[in-house]
Amino acid sequence: MKYIGAHVSASGGVENAPLNAQEIGANAFALFTKNQRQWIASPLTKKSIDLFKERCELFGFKPHQILPHDSYLINLGHPEEEGLSKSRAAFLDEIQRCEQLGLDRLNFHPGSHLNKISIDDCLLRISESINITLDKTQGVTAVIENTAGQGTNLGFTFEQIAQIIDKVEDKSRVGVCIDTCHSFAAGYDLSTKDSFNQAFDHFNKIIGFEYLRGMHLNDAKKGLNSRVDRHDSIGAGLLGEETFKVLMKDSRFDNIPLILETPNVDLWKDEIIQLREWEKE
Repeated sequence: MKYIGAHVSASGGVENAPLNAQEIGANAFALFTKNQRQWIASPLTKKSIDLFKERCELFGFKPHQILPHDSYLINLGHPEEEGLSKSRAAFLDEIQRCEQLGLDRLNFHPGSHLNKISIDDCLLRISESINITLDKTQGVTAVIENTAGQGTNLGFTFEQIAQIIDKVEDKSRVGVCIDTCHSFAAGYDLSTKDSFNQAFDHFNKIIGFEYLRGMHLNDAKKGLNSRVDRHDSIGAGLLGEETFKVLMKDSRFDNIPLILETPNVDLWKDEIIQLREWEKE
C-alpha cells in the first residue's frame, strides 16, 4: 500500500498537523515539531502531545506513515566545535520530541563541510553525531535525506550515504529518505522508466532498500546534475509525469511515507488524487 501525503503546517501546535493532512486526503504526512529556523524552541506541552496522538489515532495515522523533519539549521558534520555542539544538541532535542510524540523516525539533511574539512572527515562527523544521539534515545530511527549537492552539502551520492551508515553502530536505527528532485539534481536520471530503474538498482546495490524509510516526491525545476535544489509541482518540471507513474506502480516503495514538498500548496490535494490514480492504472 502507498502512503501519500505532504509536508503540512504545524502552525499553532503539532496537534494541527494531522488535521491539515486529513483535509488534503492524505494517509501520510511530514511536519516540523518545532520552528525549523530557530535553534531553541519551547518544550512540547502535555496537551499538544496528547492531542497530536489522539488525532493521529482518529484519522488513522500510524508512526510508519509520518516523517517528521528536523531544523534546517542543524549541520551534523560541522567543521567547527561550536557549530557541531549546537547542532548535536538541537538534533538530540528533535529526536526526543519524536519520542514524546510516539514517532519512530526523524528525517534530516546530513551536513556540510563548509570548505573547512575533507569530505571523509565530514561524513565521519555525521556518523559520530548520529551515534551520540542514538545512544541517548530509543525507538526513533535517524533517516538521512539525500541532497542535491548544492554548495558544500554532502549526502548527494548514494556512496556518501553508505559511508555514513557504515560508521553508525546501531544499523537498526538508521535509514534513508530519497528525494526525487534532489536525486535528479545530483545526477541520477529518474525521468524515464529505464533510467529510473537503473538509478534504484544502483541504490539497492550501494545502500539497500532495507534502509529506505521514506521519500519526498518533487518534480525538478533545474536540470540533471545541476546540483541546484528547486522543487516543482508533479509533472510540471523536468522529471515529468513518467517518474511518478513508475514509482507509484513499484512495490519497493510500499508502506513508507511518500511526501510531497511541491511548491504550490493549493495543488496538494489534486496531486495526491493523481498519484493514487497512477497507482491503480
